[in-house]
Amino acid sequence: MERQHHYKLSLKWNGNKGNGTSDYRAYERAYSIHIENKPDLDGSSDPTFRGDQTKHNPEDMLIAALSSCHMLSYLHVCAIGGVVVVDYSDDATGLMVTTSDGSGHFTEVVLNPTVIVADASMIEKANEYHKKASELCFIANSVNFPVKHNPVTLPPPSSAG
Repeated sequence: MERQHHYKLSLKWNGNKGNGTSDYRAYERAYSIHIENKPDLDGSSDPTFRGDQTKHNPEDMLIAALSSCHMLSYLHVCAIGGVVVVDYSDDATGLMVTTSDGSGHFTEVVLNPTVIVADASMIEKANEYHKKASELCFIANSVNFPVKHNPVTLPPPSSAG
């Protein structure tokens, strides 16, 4: 049975410097995102597109959504599959291309999760579970480019010394 889940946010452009979009250089790309009961996010375009490098841009947030969704799906699969994850981090990358008409699109995102499991005997299963997590990830299922995975799984640091 299919269930629907609804999400809502408000976005407000904060970049009118007095003349609106009268010229390509006349406005800032600043905006804020408000989601009820959550901290606001300040955003801008990527600095390449006249944005503020100190603010989140849509491209970074897309990669963050893919990385965090994969992690949450992966932790779920591990929890029900008997793999005890004690630490998880990811250094994700994305490749976007732009065309001469100003449009663009992502061609891939690569997730590079480093996972530490409670016992070395869990490493093989832990590595296999990335495939299942990818199949379950809502965000990865919503994009039209490949999301690749280069996982590294490690046993816990040895306490012997």
